[in-house]
Amino acid sequence: MRLGRYSNENNIYFVTTNTHEREPLFNDFGCARIVINNLKLSDEQKITSTIGYTLMPDHLHWLFRLNDITDLSRAVGYVKGRSAKQINTHLKRNINVWQPGFYDHCLRQDEEIKEVMRYIVANPLRAKLVEDIGNYSHWDCMYLPVGTASAAID
Repeated sequence: MRLGRYSNENNIYFVTTNTHEREPLFNDFGCARIVINNLKLSDEQKITSTIGYTLMPDHLHWLFRLNDITDLSRAVGYVKGRSAKQINTHLKRNINVWQPGFYDHCLRQDEEIKEVMRYIVANPLRAKLVEDIGNYSHWDCMYLPVGTASAAID
């Protein structure tokens, strides 16, 4: 979290965090699923309520409501810490998975949510990883069911 910022429960946050030295770790399907499973676990444990995410080869965009269990830094640290340990086990290595810190933006108006989510979901299209978001495996959004995303973000 940026210096001088504080988190509030029930606020919606747009968080971006990069892999260490922007290594494209999430080209490995197993590594990608580890991160996604940890996002889901964070929701199951009532730390966050995910609105959507896109996991790119070297970074994560995540939009969520912060619940009252902990603060923003700990919530993001929970996902990054657990996923890093599991990725190292999966890769049989001991590397820095994530770059320290993260970028956060607190959404202040409800109408911003869908606009930010469109930006997040369109990331693989802008990066030319796929021509149709339905062909990209590492995203989810409560507003955009798979198969309808292309039309929804135009």
